[in-house]
Amino acid sequence: MRIARFSHAGTLSFGILDEDEREWVVLAGDPMYAGYDTTGERVKLADATLLAPVLPRSKVVAIGRNYREHAEEMGSEPPAEPLMFLKPNTSVIGPDDAIVLPPQSEQVEHEGELVVVIGRIGKDVQPQNALDYVFGYTVGNDVTARDLQRKDGQWARGKGFDTFCPLGPVIETEFDAASATIETRVNGDVRQSGRVADLIHGIPELVAYASSVWTLLPGDVIMTGTPAGVGPLTAGDRVEVTVSGIGTLSNPVRAKG
Repeated sequence: MRIARFSHAGTLSFGILDEDEREWVVLAGDPMYAGYDTTGERVKLADATLLAPVLPRSKVVAIGRNYREHAEEMGSEPPAEPLMFLKPNTSVIGPDDAIVLPPQSEQVEHEGELVVVIGRIGKDVQPQNALDYVFGYTVGNDVTARDLQRKDGQWARGKGFDTFCPLGPVIETEFDAASATIETRVNGDVRQSGRVADLIHGIPELVAYASSVWTLLPGDVIMTGTPAGVGPLTAGDRVEVTVSGIGTLSNPVRAKG
């Protein structure tokens, strides 16, 4: 099931993609909390403006160096345990929203990722039960000011600017991680290509590990890590991240001001 959050005729709604993939079936509320009751209204895909499918009310948990080749390109060994950091929820934007390059940085880079959307309160979750806490999956871009990340010695600023966490286009509730691929393109040129199956620390482990530190709340998201091939973004670029089975997240890039 593909779930979208969108605006139409001045109204913000949630919807489910119909079987013909031509219309959104409008839901009575946020399905994470209100279930799947419908209003009877339908909105054509072309008439809806997609928004970030989830707005994390609490936190964006992100995982660093979770693909072996990416860890190597960053000059480090893969971590023995998940390397976690937080991005503020104010960094979240949706499809076609602009990634804004901060003047403080001269090296902003893309990092296309699979994103897990949490649907239940979870604390000290066990890996064997971890998927019970997952509402669905979406696509993300862990945009990073690489020079600031290196300069600061920690990642809060380099990862946390407004617009540095694009999410979308939809949440997919039925997702086969074992066969899924990730691809990032900039202006149509492939920069990153990988398989979700190559994650060093898999999805159940990440959910369990994060919940051992923080209580996971509905709407929290976990960005699972990026494949090798991270690279620069400049004003005027368009960056697209595709996860097979979910869709493509596309965002323009512009300078601030």
